[in-house]
Amino acid sequence: MGKLSPKRRSILDFINNFIRQRGYSPSVRDIVAGCGISSTSVAQYHLKVLEREGYISRDREVSRSIGMKKKQSSTAVPILGIIAAGKPIPVPNSDTWITAADETMEVPHELTRGLDNVYALKVKGTSMVDALIDDGDIVIMQYTNTAEDGDTVAVWLRDGQVVTLKRIYREPDRICLKPANKDMEPIYCQPADVEIQGKVIGVVRKL
Repeated sequence: MGKLSPKRRSILDFINNFIRQRGYSPSVRDIVAGCGISSTSVAQYHLKVLEREGYISRDREVSRSIGMKKKQSSTAVPILGIIAAGKPIPVPNSDTWITAADETMEVPHELTRGLDNVYALKVKGTSMVDALIDDGDIVIMQYTNTAEDGDTVAVWLRDGQVVTLKRIYREPDRICLKPANKDMEPIYCQPADVEIQGKVIGVVRKL
């Protein structure tokens, strides 16, 4: 099998997730819509390559016949930038926090667990070191604007126009963003100042 291009990896991941979630195969038009492909002919070209290289099987006489031939052990996750695990890092604004990635990385399916809206951030700082998230690690995030107390989250602080990685706890009249480092103090802020941008679902350790 050859090395997959990002587009073919996204098609393969889409097919795999579609079958797992719905119990039947996607149509070519489903793939066009789900993967942002310009036309069915372009999708057919990529599917022919995936079939030739042994990733999928198809019966052209049968509708929705695309099947996975080999279990996929990893998936491509977009890396969207740097997150502070220490002093918050200023970023442009919350509207541009989730943007197109400059690069992607392959991570095991065990980390993404088939979840949607998964992305990665490079960690800067040591405030989460006792939670086994160190400077230089990469955190795997699921985009969400809600979280349970104790979750490790990426938080946008509207007032200061900064973003940080901390554990979140709700108190009667304020939010506590708590580091996992005994030498660092928590950040306290008003609920209206806090916008959750995602929660940690895995960590890729630096070498």
